[in-house]
Amino acid sequence: QVHLVESGGGLVQAGGSLRLSCAASGSIFSINAMGWYRQAPGKERELVAAITSGGSTNYGDSVKGRFTISRDNAKNTVYLQMNSLKPEDTAVYYCNANIRPQILIRAMDYWGKGTLVTVSS
Repeated sequence: QVHLVESGGGLVQAGGSLRLSCAASGSIFSINAMGWYRQAPGKERELVAAITSGGSTNYGDSVKGRFTISRDNAKNTVYLQMNSLKPEDTAVYYCNANIRPQILIRAMDYWGKGTLVTVSS
């Protein structure tokens, strides 16, 4: 009943920027946190950035200073502004959200389909 819809992925040259967006919809009572993970070929999925409903943020070491996560709680949407992109940022980026779908249902994690970001040198 909960769906995460991502947008903004694509091809960009090194040094360029992209802005990813993820909107949560469906049965939502509350959202505890939203964030982004990525997975490159042959590598494990890793945290890129996360943000709680209260605004606390957490970033992966490799993106600190270059990426910025933000959210619009009224729209149940999270954004990832990616600047100074490097070829090593190439990966499938997945939106994640910890959501309580109904008042009597415990919160759980939901995942988007993933969007491909390709950075050329």
